[in-house]
Amino acid sequence: MAFQLENIKGKNTKASKQTLDIDSILKKEVTLFGSSFNNKKKEAFYVELNVLLQAGLTLKDALHLMREERSKAIDKKILQGLEEDIINGKNFSDAIQRQKHFSEYEFYSIQIGERTGTLDKVFKELGVFYQRKNQQRRTIVGALSYPIIVLFTAFIAIAFMLKFVVPMFENIFKQNNTELPWLTKIIINASDAFERYFWIGFLLIIGIFVLFRVSRKKLWYKKLMSAFVLKIPFVGEFIRKVRIAQFTQAINLLTSAKVPLLNGIQLTKKMIDYYPLQVGLEKVENDILQGKSFCESMEGIPIFDKKMSSLIKVAEETNQNETIFKRLTEQYNQEIEYKSKMISSTIEPIIVLVLGAIVALVLIAMYLPMFKLSTVIGA
Repeated sequence: MAFQLENIKGKNTKASKQTLDIDSILKKEVTLFGSSFNNKKKEAFYVELNVLLQAGLTLKDALHLMREERSKAIDKKILQGLEEDIINGKNFSDAIQRQKHFSEYEFYSIQIGERTGTLDKVFKELGVFYQRKNQQRRTIVGALSYPIIVLFTAFIAIAFMLKFVVPMFENIFKQNNTELPWLTKIIINASDAFERYFWIGFLLIIGIFVLFRVSRKKLWYKKLMSAFVLKIPFVGEFIRKVRIAQFTQAINLLTSAKVPLLNGIQLTKKMIDYYPLQVGLEKVENDILQGKSFCESMEGIPIFDKKMSSLIKVAEETNQNETIFKRLTEQYNQEIEYKSKMISSTIEPIIVLVLGAIVALVLIAMYLPMFKLSTVIGA
């Protein structure tokens, strides 16, 4: 059964304006008071929906049962809004679209499930998708918790030393006409600069943060940030594999729902808001329209690796697209799990060493002239 992409073109623009992209979901999942419908809640949400639908409940009854079990008011409000839209005759994808807590990936996935009669399978895939994201997040946060605490403590200690301790030693050195070592002079100049330009630097950081938040949906920002992140050692390759895993999972979902490959590429391009992948899929789409195979059209596109190209060639020759993309998704997710642990275990000692070196440098700069000062006073 083919999926008519042109039937939802009118909704695509509206959906892109009313829903959040994947990047904004990732940025907003950590909240101070846990009031948002974050990824952990989404994992439970889709897993429960899949179980209840397989148990024979209707979608309306499943939402009602889930709403009764929730304790937080915001969760009840979201589920009540979805339930009311279902009662009023709307599709579940339209109800999802009206809620600001869901992404375009979810909207298109659920819409495909409704049109192909595989809604329970879509819920299962979305549950697995968020389960993997939550596992990656737990791995990274768990490894970075200690370095972040050390970073915060060291920053306070260094700021205190630059603000109070260093000026005190500077006055003592001036009173005794002691020649300061070059390292001590650098630290004293840093202390003066810190005191003089602190608020300017603070406001500049806030301004840059606000600029990035306002511009995050602009094309130039997506192009610039994706190019910058991909060049970061370890992190760039990790992000690339995360996006490729999302791509293979989306294509696996679409091919299993009997969506034609070209339509699947067009939909995936809208589902995953990542500039390098969108540019690559645009080229793939144009090449396929010109008569090239999927495998041939992937050649020369940096975001796709040779492993994917080779397996897709096998899929095209054996007509096993669903099986191959499922296998690719599993392989990429295994690599992502390994790389996330490797990155987190690598970052922790680096941060500790850097902070230790900074603190040691300040202490050495303060103690060096003290030996000379004791000699002068003793004389």
